[in-house]
Amino acid sequence: MDGWVEPKPTACLALADGLVLRGMGAGAVGTAVGEVCFNTAMTGYQEILTDPSYAGQIVTFTFPHIGNVGANEDDIETVAAEANSAAQGCVLRAPITRPQSWRAVEGFDAWLERRGIVAITGVDTRALTSHIREGGMINAAIAHNPDGVFDEAELIAAARAAPNMDGAELATTVSTRASAPWLGGAWTWPGFYAEVKGGGPRVVAFDYGIKGNILRLLAERGANVTVVPANATPEEVLALQPDGLFLSNGPGDPGATGKIIGETLTTLIDRRIPTFGICLGHQLLAHAIGARTKKMSHGHHGANHPVLDVDTGAVSIVSMNHGFTVDAASLPKNARETHRSLFDGSNCGLALTDRPAFSVQYHPEASPGPHDSYNLFDRFLAMIAETKAETAL
Repeated sequence: MDGWVEPKPTACLALADGLVLRGMGAGAVGTAVGEVCFNTAMTGYQEILTDPSYAGQIVTFTFPHIGNVGANEDDIETVAAEANSAAQGCVLRAPITRPQSWRAVEGFDAWLERRGIVAITGVDTRALTSHIREGGMINAAIAHNPDGVFDEAELIAAARAAPNMDGAELATTVSTRASAPWLGGAWTWPGFYAEVKGGGPRVVAFDYGIKGNILRLLAERGANVTVVPANATPEEVLALQPDGLFLSNGPGDPGATGKIIGETLTTLIDRRIPTFGICLGHQLLAHAIGARTKKMSHGHHGANHPVLDVDTGAVSIVSMNHGFTVDAASLPKNARETHRSLFDGSNCGLALTDRPAFSVQYHPEASPGPHDSYNLFDRFLAMIAETKAETAL
């Protein structure tokens, strides 16, 4: 078209290996540094970006149309104020358009800016995803400058200087600082979260970066839930007289966090308190019983992951978000593998044979993602009831 001038790029993504991608800026103005991963979910971008498990990361969305349904205050998964902005930034293919949902209260761009998340649009996210799949997750600097001026060498240097996720202890940095009861129930039509005061079993939930929908599903099933900090002591937890323990999702290297809270979990598990772990909680349970975790090349991030139940042969489609995995070969004799990824065969669940404890690597709370695994919350409550019945004999 005569007279048309290509717009000047206002954002830049510079990877530690020297790859530099230009695009248009969105969200917050400034620069952020983190590990670049990709997420294959088609929905739930607010839930993803507010999941504290993404602390220290830049999320590349493989689905091209992210943000076109706008943003609201209901689809936020962050619980602790300390984890207000979980992801450091995001990478998008298509420009952010006007919101097209009746639930939207503001545009996605404005929401990103308000939460301090730096974003870039117009990137070939398929090519970037292939780059990550081939070379592994890598640190990068993402910058948004309306003037379009960038020092690429400086951004690459910042990416290279950023700490690696290996050895990064992040769970305690995003955790709540004080214990508190949880009263929120699941989302109810036509659009609100009902207050639920569970009168059932007392569940103490360790917050390593916990997602709100996990707590909602526990409370909705009648659990009397109290959220405690990641570094809560055994004495503090036992003072709450728990009938069950929940170990939450969270960011960082589970080996590093395990060094801080491993003895606490071992002590509580040895008390035969029914225990259920999700994601990082699964990995921390593994460390507490003497197993190992290892870094993955590009991890699992998305809402379309098939997982095999080893006991029944059933396959569930689940949400996942993790860059480390439990080494199944390192499980002790009193633990067995219960679930396995059908993508790469990696461990996705374990159960103890001598104590009432189990965990899964994936996210059964489905926020975002399928509802295939809601039954795990029922299994946890049933385990608590069974253990109480045995104790009463």
